[in-house]
Amino acid sequence: MLDWEDLRHLLALSRMGTLSGAARALGVEHATVSRRVAHLEQEIGAKLIDRRGRRIQLTAEGERVAAIAERMSADAMTIERGGIGADQRHVGEVRISAPPAYAGVVLAAPLVRLRQRHPGIRVTVIGETRYASLGRREADIAVRLSRPESGDLTVRKIGELGFHAYAAPCYAETTDERDWTFVGYDEAMASSPQEERLAEIAGGRPIAIRASTLEFQLTAVKAGGGVALLPDFIAAGHGLTQLPVEGAAITRDLWLAVHTDIKDVPLVRAVTDALCER
Repeated sequence: MLDWEDLRHLLALSRMGTLSGAARALGVEHATVSRRVAHLEQEIGAKLIDRRGRRIQLTAEGERVAAIAERMSADAMTIERGGIGADQRHVGEVRISAPPAYAGVVLAAPLVRLRQRHPGIRVTVIGETRYASLGRREADIAVRLSRPESGDLTVRKIGELGFHAYAAPCYAETTDERDWTFVGYDEAMASSPQEERLAEIAGGRPIAIRASTLEFQLTAVKAGGGVALLPDFIAAGHGLTQLPVEGAAITRDLWLAVHTDIKDVPLVRAVTDALCER
């Protein structure tokens, strides 16, 4: 009989595309992934991956087996979510995926209050720009700036985030608008609405500092590094100057998504209510 662990390692490899990526996703050494897949190939009697080059390519048989493993994983997650629903108490762990800056600034207080009301609830917050999968139960609840469109999810709008141009007071007072330089995201976020708006405001002036995190952008702006388009929640309380710029301010909707088959479980409902009451 095939070992599910072998199949799980092949599935991670098919999702991540590299041995190192699959190893990080599984929390193992990359040699373990290679060994597990090799064992699976031996058991099946077929070549599943093409090992030439840095990025792993699945063979046709590898694609077929990985697709079966994907369905098995989804079925296992359905059973696991059913286990959550079987316990009608406010006891257990709930995993929340949210943008890292928003999670750090906004979510801590309501989750602490939730724990005071229901000490049996354990919360894990995954602050990441990558979208954790609800279907694979990488997270139970997701907070997103874009409305999720796929999966058996219950989605609702829970708020809006405003973005404005900010600078340190000394920079705003001493730097002519024509001489502004800008602080923004790196290329990975180039297509985001806020980064496109920043490019419009810059109008050809240099984006001198780029970073993958809002926290670094905030620190750079506070140090007088230039002008950044920051969400109001992260700029609040730092003494920054909100700058008047041409064009409308940008607003993004905030969405909460939860897998439909666990949305009414008391444990999960308590957490989603807390996030909506933030």
